[in-house]
Amino acid sequence: MNQLLRLEEIKLSIKEDESNLEWKIIKLLGIKKEDLISLKLVKKSIDSRDKRDILFIYSVDLDLKNQNIDLEKFKKHRARFVEEFSYLIKKTTRKPEKNIVIVGTGPAGLFCWLALAKAGLKPIIIERGKDVDSRIKDVDKFMSTWELDVNSNIQFWEWWAGTFSDWKLYTLINDHRSKYVFEEFIEAWAPAEIAYNAKPHVGTDKLRLMVKKMREKIINLGWEVRFETCMTDLEIENDKIKAIIVNWNEKIEVSDLIIALWHSARDTYEMIYEKWLEMTQKAFAMWVRIEHSADMINRSQFWESCINPKLGTASYKLVNHSTEVRSIYSFCMCPGWHVVAAASENWRLCTNWMSEYKQDSGVSNSALLVSVTPEDFGSTHPLAWINFQRKWEEKAFLLGWSDYKAPAQLVWDFLKNIPSTKFGKLESTYKPGIKLGKIDEALPDFITKALRVGIAELDRKIKGFASPDAILTAIEARSSAVVRIVRDKETLESNIAGIYPSWEGAWYAWGITSSAIDWLVVAEKIIEKYL
Repeated sequence: MNQLLRLEEIKLSIKEDESNLEWKIIKLLGIKKEDLISLKLVKKSIDSRDKRDILFIYSVDLDLKNQNIDLEKFKKHRARFVEEFSYLIKKTTRKPEKNIVIVGTGPAGLFCWLALAKAGLKPIIIERGKDVDSRIKDVDKFMSTWELDVNSNIQFWEWWAGTFSDWKLYTLINDHRSKYVFEEFIEAWAPAEIAYNAKPHVGTDKLRLMVKKMREKIINLGWEVRFETCMTDLEIENDKIKAIIVNWNEKIEVSDLIIALWHSARDTYEMIYEKWLEMTQKAFAMWVRIEHSADMINRSQFWESCINPKLGTASYKLVNHSTEVRSIYSFCMCPGWHVVAAASENWRLCTNWMSEYKQDSGVSNSALLVSVTPEDFGSTHPLAWINFQRKWEEKAFLLGWSDYKAPAQLVWDFLKNIPSTKFGKLESTYKPGIKLGKIDEALPDFITKALRVGIAELDRKIKGFASPDAILTAIEARSSAVVRIVRDKETLESNIAGIYPSWEGAWYAWGITSSAIDWLVVAEKIIEKYL
């Protein structure tokens, strides 16, 4: 494989044009322009620690004619040679006796399908929800009529809730497969800059086009995709999967069952638990969304440079640790769009967020998370979390006038523990609407206490974070799955042979990119069986 020179910490001021990057690198290395065959961006981020001198920071891969470089001279830039990576999928020589079935059309299932199909296998993909276009109509109807379809909503459909979020692709996982994941997304019309932006995102508007493009690729590879098909039972024989039942009356014989559950598939968790799949409790988090003027956040992060179009809409990442109450931290900060209703069960309220690619709504929002531990569930049963979540979602539903309006409160009023009666300069973006008042009844005491301490402290980090106009909207109790479906470290199978649990729903990943990577790992393991 060809070796490339990786350089990091290459800096340009916001006043410099990005075309200066190549010249700066040539000068740094002391080479001629013709000695540089190609330059590829690996990472681009913003350093705004010094508000008077905001910088763009680059990592690059260089293909050089002469690779006789003294790396010690460039230790400041962590100079090293790296190999170009190409993700290779082996071709299988044998076919399974029965079907390979993948449950769920999220990014995890997607990349498992892709790898298996490229290996010459033809898995069946089942999804309890509808295709993206049909689902958009159902969600739009819910937003206007408050009539919830429990099988067609923001949580359940092609590419799950991601199609109504903003699709953040940031991950801390250092795995070479991530390059392949991003290449596939870009081929399906994702913005090219996701390959190198430090905080890549797609946006719900572009994602909906990507979904159809990738589905088309799936079908062309010979896959069978079945929407409105819910796995309702398992047939197990001698501790091995034999078949699945879908929609209560259709049997599908199975050799390998890949479970890519989304955390809201509570009925499926209950079913597979009854079939003795081993599960253990784990912690999760509950949150409220906090909304601010995007202009205020921009000014706090970039000062007078906030008007520079190169910088875009500002984001933040905050945490407050306390010895008196639980820590709070921001999560999935959305620089600009709105909060949405993400309920998937009648008479229970759940919120989420979404943004389009440009993130230019003028309102920024973020989750403020507080950890919830298994000790808070009140039971050691592996599925005790379901009752815990439902309890608080029902309280939020009732507090919001029982029509999927969300309870909300101005931050200033929340800190003073008084009900809100009217908006300030900012109005909530939540659809289908909010009910102002107090949000305490929709949250456990340990969360409201943590939020009151934490928000006041976060205001020291971003002046205006506790602004009287800022809005808190409750609640989101589904930050991640709160159960781990146990799998063997070597075979990746559950205690029932032939069943492969993965990604967020089984707690082996958290986030889009890491989920896709985990399912590639599972696909590789299945492919090995048929080589």
